[in-house]
Amino acid sequence: MPEFERETNRLTFKLVYYGPAQGGKTTNLMQLHELAGAQMKGELMTLETQHDRTLFFDLLPLGFRTASGLTIRLRLFTVPGQVAHDGTRKAVLSRADGVVFVADSQRTQATNNGESFQNLSENVARVGLDFERLPLVVQFNKRDLRDILSVEDIHERYAGAPWPLLFASAIDGRGVRETFTELLHGVWRRYADDLGLVTEHGLDEASFVTAAGGEAT
Repeated sequence: MPEFERETNRLTFKLVYYGPAQGGKTTNLMQLHELAGAQMKGELMTLETQHDRTLFFDLLPLGFRTASGLTIRLRLFTVPGQVAHDGTRKAVLSRADGVVFVADSQRTQATNNGESFQNLSENVARVGLDFERLPLVVQFNKRDLRDILSVEDIHERYAGAPWPLLFASAIDGRGVRETFTELLHGVWRRYADDLGLVTEHGLDEASFVTAAGGEAT
């Protein structure tokens, strides 16, 4: 459940970009920081781990204020994809309110994608989240490369999956905001009733999505 600070009348959603190493999680956040049209947008911060510049996660705070005076803040994180950093992944995933799984579309990365998704499922349980109810979007990134799985292959492999599938080339921004928008829809549908977003704050789904930096649909 999102964190509510009564004294400041602020509601914070934690959204996590998860997936295999070098899949494009960081690129997604860097592009989103440029593309998102939120009312309040903080600095994009990068943290290094163990003196290796490839091992880091990013923090992207977005936010807006409702007519009722409630401030809604979205904190976006990436996790390190390397196997050795599972402890960090669990720590970042803890208390997440929604997840984007960034898969690598290259044919050679199918096994890594599967192992990383299994790791996500296991870590969700380990940190006490409900995988069946957690808002989740799967993005197949790197559509700009040559030797990639076709859209038809991916839909066939994921036939029956309950999660939205999106396709992206994060390096040039294609599909980045669309993925974020899809996650925002899922987050609103999961938590709106529990938080009284409509009844107490007059915030419907479309308004939530656009104010948070997503695209109007």
